Amino acid sequence: MYAVCLRYARTREDAADILQEGFVKVFTKLDQFQFQGSFEGWIRRVMVNTALRAYQKQRYDYEQTGYERLPDMPVDPDAVSLLSEAELMGLVRRLPDGYRSVFNLVAIEGYSHAEAAEMLGIQESTSRSQLTKARRYLEEEVSKIQKITT
Repeated sequence: MYAVCLRYARTREDAADILQEGFVKVFTKLDQFQFQGSFEGWIRRVMVNTALRAYQKQRYDYEQTGYERLPDMPVDPDAVSLLSEAELMGLVRRLPDGYRSVFNLVAIEGYSHAEAAEMLGIQESTSRSQLTKARRYLEEEVSKIQKITT
């Protein structure tokens, strides 16, 4: 579950705080588990919701990163395969909060844009836009790493 929290948090310390808060919620709301689906899935959902609440508490409404106007550049598919899991997760952790939350929910957790938008309290079109921007950012960073290694 720490890995789930780490994907949503800015730092390892924030992830540890989210994990702790999530397990407190799991233990205090254990009676709400209805034995529909897996217990692990229920815990994961609690952790994701806890991470999203933490994000909403510290969200910057007008966060701008300069990646809004990145040109679309093709990325060699082999570049991603050359990166370790730790390097890829490091790139995901560096995403701005909004981008990271949408990327985690849609690309990693498998939620639809409508579900992600509802969970984050944003419009579905904003979810789509933020996922596109997150992908552009990651493509740019992977391209930089690829140029360094070649």
